[in-house]
Order: sequence, then C-alpha cells, then structure tokens
Amino acid sequence: MVTRRRLFTGIAALAAASVGKSALAALPEIVSSTATHTRAPVAPPNGRPYRPVATLNGWTLPWRLRDGVKEFHLVAEPVEREIAPGMKAHLWGYNGQSPGPTIEVVEGDRVRMFVTNRLPEATSIHWHGQRLPNGMDGVSGLNQPSIKPGQTFVYEFRAQRAGSFMYHPHADETTQMAMGMMGSWVTHPADAHTMPVDRDYVFLLNAYDIDPGSFTPRVSTMLDFNLWTFNSRAFPGVDPMVARQGERVRIRIGNLTMTNHPMHLHGHEFEVAGTGGGWVPEGARWPEVTTDIAVGQVRAIEFTAAAPGDWAFHCHKSHHTMNAMGHRVPTMLGVDQSDLERKIAALVPNYMSPRDMQNMDAPMALPDNTLPMMGGAGPYGSIEMGGMFTVVKIRADLAPGDYRDPGWYRAPPNTVAYLWHGEPPPIQVPP
Repeated sequence: MVTRRRLFTGIAALAAASVGKSALAALPEIVSSTATHTRAPVAPPNGRPYRPVATLNGWTLPWRLRDGVKEFHLVAEPVEREIAPGMKAHLWGYNGQSPGPTIEVVEGDRVRMFVTNRLPEATSIHWHGQRLPNGMDGVSGLNQPSIKPGQTFVYEFRAQRAGSFMYHPHADETTQMAMGMMGSWVTHPADAHTMPVDRDYVFLLNAYDIDPGSFTPRVSTMLDFNLWTFNSRAFPGVDPMVARQGERVRIRIGNLTMTNHPMHLHGHEFEVAGTGGGWVPEGARWPEVTTDIAVGQVRAIEFTAAAPGDWAFHCHKSHHTMNAMGHRVPTMLGVDQSDLERKIAALVPNYMSPRDMQNMDAPMALPDNTLPMMGGAGPYGSIEMGGMFTVVKIRADLAPGDYRDPGWYRAPPNTVAYLWHGEPPPIQVPP
C-alpha cells in the first residue's frame, strides 16, 4: 500500500539520486595510476604552451579545460605502493599512488580542484606555497570545514606566480603525511621561453617507519624512520634521471619528511635556481655540489650535463642511503667476538656473524616484504646504497626527449680506477 508519506519519500529519493548523478557527471573524470616508472613528459593538449616536467617514478594529472578554467580531480584514498622490487607498502595517497600525481599549470591560469575523500577519516588539502584566497588555503577548522569521508570539496584560485610547490593535508597531519599523502605542483612561467631548460625533473623527499615483514607505516614516529625515499621509492627502486651531454637540466625537490636533507650531485656543480618562494635572480646564485633542503622547503637546482657517465645523486646523510635500518644495534668494531660467535651458533641454527655477512656470496634471507639495508647491482658489483639514492645518466648519443634508461655507462679505456699490483709505496716518516 502506497501512503502519501511513502510517495513523497520515494519522489525525494529519486530526485536526490538524479541530482547525485548529474552532480557526478559535472565532475572531471577520475584518472588513476598505480604504475611505478617515470613517465616521459606529455605536451599540454590545450591551454597555453609550456615545457612539461618529468616526475621521478610518477606522472602528471590530466585536466579538463572548461570555460577557460583548468579542472582537476584529486581522490584521497588508500593505495598500495611498491617501495622497491620485493617490498610493497599500504599507504594513503591520491589517484592510486603515493605521492599523488604532479599538477602542472601556467602562471595566470584559473584552476578548479575537485577533491574527493575516500579515506576512513576527514581530510583537507593545503596548497603549499601558493598565493590564494584565505578560504582556499586548506587548513581544517581554520579556513574550511574538513572534508568528511565520501564528500567532494572544490578549491578555486588563480596560479599567481611561477615556481615549484607542493600539496598535502592539513588535517590529522601526523597520520596522513606519515601515510604518504602529498604531491608536487609546478606552475610554469607565462612566457614559455623564460628560464628554458632541456630536461625538468620533479620529486618529493619522504620517509616511512615500516617494521620488517609488515606493510603499514607507524604513524607516531617522529625521528627514527627506516625507509628514506624519493617519491615513495627507495633505491634500487628509484629510476635514473637521464640527460643528453650538453643539455641544461633542472631538478625540483620538495621535502616533506621530518628532517633536513643535504642533496649531493657527483661529477658536476650546480646552482640553486629556485626555492618555494620563487626563482633566484642569476646574480644571487652561486656554484654548489650539495644543497641542504629543510622541512617544508623546495629547491630547484640547475646544471649543465657536461660529463658523460653514471653520476650518483643522493642525500649526504649516510643513514638516509640505507633501507630497513635498526637504530639500537651496538657497535662491535674492534671487539673479538669469535668465542661468542661459536656459542651463539651452537644455540641458533643458521646464525651468521657480521664478518660472515660481509663475505657471503648470496644475499641474506630476509623477512617477507623487507628490503635489504643496502642493495642494487651496478656494473662493477654491489652499489651498497639504498634509500635516497639514484643515478644521473648522461650520454652523448641520447636523443633529445628520450627518457629511457640507457643502461650502464661504458667507460673509455684507461678511465676506471684499477687495482695496483706493484710494491706499496714506502711510508714517509715526517721529521
């Protein structure tokens, strides 16, 4: 029996469903990716021209141009990210990945960001470093109500200045950023010929505390992280950055970890060309080989790829170039452990001393879903690095616009350090 009340309830439900469908149809399409390799830059399909960036082990989010406004759709959601071959982590991110996809716009563009929350808790997004109306700044409770699970919020502002920026939550930050919620934002100059480079890379520094054998980060860790990553990838899972000899290269690096990172490039000097506050005038730059990036900062470095080869690029804090670290291991250097080793071996099957580990031919067995502390096979043996480490590969015969890994560098004859077979030099005793 259909009562008057049930009739109106049914009509209201149909109307709500209709509004929901039409509202959903008005949203830009959700584009997601779980791939872990670096995607080559894609020229903008519409809008004003610019030279696109290459996101290290990531990609750029497509947009919809509607009435002159660039519309993007970010979805905050749980994701699975491969940290490196042999290990995956259960993280939170955007559009299938952590960090989320890079957003690229042009100075002066009007931008509309749709943000859908598929997390089990409320969130928001702060557009780190942007000039925008106060109500679009994304701090939950201060500038806006939080985005509850299932809700979609809209942010709208004009990209007022060119530069390198980031986005991340300002709601339950300790949990959400520790779980990997962050992304890069690049605003290109209005004049596409301003500060031209041949290759433009971007990535974020982030860190996790994941127990060996487990998948989910500890979110209460403040300092003792054991996985230091570029764009949530640890070496040997980090792709190389490639360039043709003689090309001008820019690398934009944002830091959303809990500590600073002195980033060091081998074989070349560079200039700090930009910060999160804008571009550094040419007269104020100076040559460097290492630049320190503090928490919340962005640095854009530029250099000419002058020397062919495979050049290391890494954080110079030595424990940031290792994986699955323990922080409470005693130092046993200089201690005779031979008698202790025999006693432990009698009690613990398959026990290996540190000396045995150094001399072993095969890698040591690890718990499931755990990376070796240092790994990665190079052309001359183990590279013995992990974490925040990758290689800048410069080749004379690399085609412009080719971002494929060219393999290991083949050094010309007589240009590789070699073993000396003669008598050792005499010890000089000072007077």
